[in-house]
Amino acid sequence: MEVVLRYRGRVVTRSDVESIRALIAAHPGESRRRLSARLCELWNWRQPNGNPRDMICRGLMLALHRAGHIELPPVKQVMGNPLAKRRRPHEVEVDRTPICASLSDLGLLTFRQVRRTPQEALFNWLVESEHYLGYTQPVGENVKFMVFAGLRPVALFAWSSAARHLAPRDKYLGWTPDLRRQNIRFVAYQTRYLIPGWVRVPHLASHLLARMTGMLSEEWEKIYGHGVYFAETFVDTTRHRGTCYRAANWTFMGRTTGRGKNDQTNRPNRTIKDVLGFALRKDFREQLQKPA
Repeated sequence: MEVVLRYRGRVVTRSDVESIRALIAAHPGESRRRLSARLCELWNWRQPNGNPRDMICRGLMLALHRAGHIELPPVKQVMGNPLAKRRRPHEVEVDRTPICASLSDLGLLTFRQVRRTPQEALFNWLVESEHYLGYTQPVGENVKFMVFAGLRPVALFAWSSAARHLAPRDKYLGWTPDLRRQNIRFVAYQTRYLIPGWVRVPHLASHLLARMTGMLSEEWEKIYGHGVYFAETFVDTTRHRGTCYRAANWTFMGRTTGRGKNDQTNRPNRTIKDVLGFALRKDFREQLQKPA
């Protein structure tokens, strides 16, 4: 079969193009969004949680259109970028009385997944107001955890889909480009880890990190229908030493280039960071090197 396009792990052949053309011809007047939904149905193209890969499908059809392989109908409605207009998290009242205690005196620590719950607003505000990077809306699959000592939050974790291209990680895992495209969904990226400034408890950071990674895969599967086998994060060593990660047995995999994903100059334009990883199960390499 002649391959005409590879898009986000999907190989499109000449035969696929002909079927897409037939689909468009059979439904004249339908929008691009509706046509992509029909193509997902035709291909049974779904996410692990069963939902159609509608957004990726629209991107694939647009790529075929721009390359001249298909002719999409004119755009009916120009949608604005919701992320560009997204409001910053609004302020939520929170008790900032200092918590100064030993880990054993802190009492029972409870982890709660708060995405799409009433407590998500508090999570977003604490990250916005307490973390030096502020709050950014997660991309792709993502979960948010708050850790409570009694009624008071003492830590926050944000996890999302992993970066598609990360040389130190890909080398560490032994990934080829094809394996990375097929299995990237089994890697979770820790975008934020926050212990608010009013919480001063020795050894709390590494203790919570170890407990969080112990439950992450199971919690991910509850929401998205598949677990995760490996976790990754960046540490800006101009600000932090990453002590809690090393105490929790995370592995140093290398450093970023400092150029960012949209670099056009091949010159560093941001802080170079350590890339750290953590295996969420013993057979992580075997699982991540399996062809889909």
